[in-house]
Amino acid sequence: MTTATFVRFAKAEIEQSIPSRFERQVARHADRLAVRTASHSFTYRQLDALANAVAHGILARRGEGSEPIALLMEQGAPLIAAILGVLKAGKLYVPIDPSDPADRIEFTLSDAGAALVLADAAGVAAASTLLLPAPFIAAFDDLVSAQPESSPSLSIGAGTPAYIYYTSGSTGRPKGVWDVHRNVLHNIMRYTNALEIGPDDRLTLLQSPAFSGAVSSVFNALFNGAAVFPYDARKQGIGRPLGEWLAREGITMYHSVPTIFRSFLMGAVRFPAIRIIRLEGDAATKIDVALYKEHFEPHCRLAIGLGATETGISRQFFIDRTTVLSDGVVPIGYATEDMHGAVIDDDGREVEEDVVGEIAIRSRYLAPGYWNRGDLTNAAFRPGPAGDGERIYRTGDLGRMRAGQCLEYLGRKDRGYKIRGNRVEPAEVERALVSLDAVREAAVVTREVAPGVPRLIAYVVAAGTSGVPVSQLRRSLATTLPQYMIPTRFVFLDRLPVSANGKVDRQTLPAPDEVPFA
Repeated sequence: MTTATFVRFAKAEIEQSIPSRFERQVARHADRLAVRTASHSFTYRQLDALANAVAHGILARRGEGSEPIALLMEQGAPLIAAILGVLKAGKLYVPIDPSDPADRIEFTLSDAGAALVLADAAGVAAASTLLLPAPFIAAFDDLVSAQPESSPSLSIGAGTPAYIYYTSGSTGRPKGVWDVHRNVLHNIMRYTNALEIGPDDRLTLLQSPAFSGAVSSVFNALFNGAAVFPYDARKQGIGRPLGEWLAREGITMYHSVPTIFRSFLMGAVRFPAIRIIRLEGDAATKIDVALYKEHFEPHCRLAIGLGATETGISRQFFIDRTTVLSDGVVPIGYATEDMHGAVIDDDGREVEEDVVGEIAIRSRYLAPGYWNRGDLTNAAFRPGPAGDGERIYRTGDLGRMRAGQCLEYLGRKDRGYKIRGNRVEPAEVERALVSLDAVREAAVVTREVAPGVPRLIAYVVAAGTSGVPVSQLRRSLATTLPQYMIPTRFVFLDRLPVSANGKVDRQTLPAPDEVPFA
């Protein structure tokens, strides 16, 4: 279903700054709702005025010139105003979650070379535990107090740095991905035109403020005259509270990782206002498709996507009531505009159809690289073969290209293991498990059952309340997997642990001897 007020995002419009695109929406939709939370409700005019005050406050302290400004703030309307204000001041923002460990906050501030820390109450409390000079911290309310609400009207080019987002750092040291205004605009152009976003839409913002998925949630709304609705899942809860909030606010476009999506779909609950469901950040399964068809109206579409901080949205697969997944696998679909995908081998050569390899993305609109990490940038990015400005990014994700250039996602490349001399990709085993009717969710990892003897362990959430015999799981898996890929042990859980961003947290899965297993 198309919104009546959808206006196509022309490619020529990426040659401007983020504030310029936003201010055009302010001029068109000044009194429309821009952002709403339980504690704040701003029209476009009000949000613009607050963002301008932020910009003037920053310029008064730091002057003009591009430099990183850290935002140590919780999710919410003030954070969105702060993001816009930093960009209006010609700076680049570095979002940091105040609930992060102190050593991670200190690392991010140091690595980014932040010139100033803008903090809300939670951020000020977090900063008080750090060894930071007082002038380095600016409380949000103090910064905007008595500042002009007019635009600073700086000249900001499309190639100006816009932000640095730091990776989760689950393995090794966090790395900052930086990007420019043009690429952010191009990414939102791809979303806008594919999802037909218009001023009548109401979009969720469920991500942690430090998670790059928030970029599309915020700017998909604010570049199109729509409204964004931040929801702090850690404070307000997932499951029933989230479902009730979605219905109460009349949300039309939902975005999260699959695990959060599954949490609120229970009983006979339905969401007639939602027309688009975006599932990204982790692999979707046939369970997600079944839940979509059960709980949403015929006009609603399910959009499965592959995105990364380095690329923005690069693949999409749309599902409606008529979509048939013949093999039970939910692909990540087809290339988005100007984002050319391929599956390559270790030497960078494209592999044949249906052969597993690493997913690579070729485009002019990739992130420039990793902040202060030329070594990592050179390892992940390389020039395209035509010498026309395109570059190639090796994602570290495994996939295989199916017929018609439809891509299937198979998990992270660095999760592969040698089991009994054979290389095993746990994502393939997980995919086989969740394709079974008896399995709702699954995570597969290796554990050493003896020194130097790794074995596959499957963590399973059963689809029903009565559980499922392990012998049945083994027999079913044996029809699609070789013997060495069948897990040695099966651990049954009520739910899989998830990270702050809702992805399955494999690092915190219990050891097999801590819970019942078979």
